[in-house]
Amino acid sequence: MSCTASLSSPCRSGLHETGRHTPARTPVSGPILPDVDEATTVESMHDYYARRASYYERVYLEPERQRDLRTMEAWLPSMFVGRRVLEVACGTGWWTPHGASFAREWLATDLNLGTIEVARRKEMPSCVRFETVDAYTFAELGDRRFDGAFAGCWWSHVPLGRLAGWLDALHARLESGARVVMLDNSYVRSSRTPSNTPISRRDADGNTYQRRTLDDGSVHEVLKNFPTCEQAFSMLGERAVEPQWVQHEHYWILSYRLM
Repeated sequence: MSCTASLSSPCRSGLHETGRHTPARTPVSGPILPDVDEATTVESMHDYYARRASYYERVYLEPERQRDLRTMEAWLPSMFVGRRVLEVACGTGWWTPHGASFAREWLATDLNLGTIEVARRKEMPSCVRFETVDAYTFAELGDRRFDGAFAGCWWSHVPLGRLAGWLDALHARLESGARVVMLDNSYVRSSRTPSNTPISRRDADGNTYQRRTLDDGSVHEVLKNFPTCEQAFSMLGERAVEPQWVQHEHYWILSYRLM
């Protein structure tokens, strides 16, 4: 499957790829350093986002991002018209009211109680509900299934070694014909926002990490991967069809349908 993306020309493919491939490693200037226990990194990230929750959305006020944000906010509602949608890792709920605008039902989930409380205080479409759910196992969902799924700025935090398993777990919660949309940050070297913090290290699996400093002076290691279109397509599995990739300046969007 070929893939060419630019700011003005979306990368699209109607081909179906039946196998998965190991994603190519993101080039970084830093050395490959010894791995840190995954649980340690996950805990560091959980603490990081809990501490940042009250001012997380400051990044969305950056002038450089306004064109991308307005474009995506206008486009997203059309993806889920009349659908029952599972939102993974909703965080403070920036994307929730946009995606849920015309949805039938929208379940916004996160494991971090602090960020969910920020989201709950916002005005939301009447179809939106919030629940505390583990984004890797979805165990709290029981046997509930959905015909749509959305994840904003979550893919980049999933370790490469867990990505295929996470997608399989998500797809298992989705019915045939479900629409899936992922969006996340692109790496823009000239930007000074948190997601564009210089890469501090790369582990043996190819995951890249950033050391981010919060307003309180605390420093946290955050796993942050920046996939290419080809890498993302190669991970989707056998049920995914009609994958499309749109590259904006500061964000990328991946959408597809499940058989």
